[in-house]
Amino acid sequence: MKSTFFICLTAAIAWATPAAAQTSLPAMQVKDMNGTMHNLRDLADSNHLTIISFWATWCGPCIKELDQIMQVYEEWQTKYSAKLIAISVDDSRNSRKVKPMVIGRGWKYEVLMDENQDLARAMNVNNPPMTFLVNRKGQIVYTHQGYVPGAEDELEKKLQEAAAQP
Repeated sequence: MKSTFFICLTAAIAWATPAAAQTSLPAMQVKDMNGTMHNLRDLADSNHLTIISFWATWCGPCIKELDQIMQVYEEWQTKYSAKLIAISVDDSRNSRKVKPMVIGRGWKYEVLMDENQDLARAMNVNNPPMTFLVNRKGQIVYTHQGYVPGAEDELEKKLQEAAAQP
């Protein structure tokens, strides 16, 4: 009886425990705002620290985060050789709002469209905003869910740490 209980308990714990954190980007095809397909893993190249930000046009915190990063983005590009890839999870009904929003807000990021949320699912993104930092070796070294003012300061600390690594 005890062994059956422990087997059931072990199975329940294993089922309830989330999968190991993603350590590298999936090699998935995602289109840009002009419809050109790109392999996400190829975009995160060894010459840059890559920030991946999942966002949506209907997500107020996402827009605040991307606006705040835009204020320091040029500095991060120079200081850390950073680039940001903003991945919209807007569905096909809302995806037509992405390009006008990006242009209107003056974002200078690479913008990709994940209309079916296939990439978001592959990276365990449940709700935007969700931010990943990928080092020059292609490893995810930082993940953050949500946005509060000042979160960009924490991201910069992680950029500093990643930039110091060989």
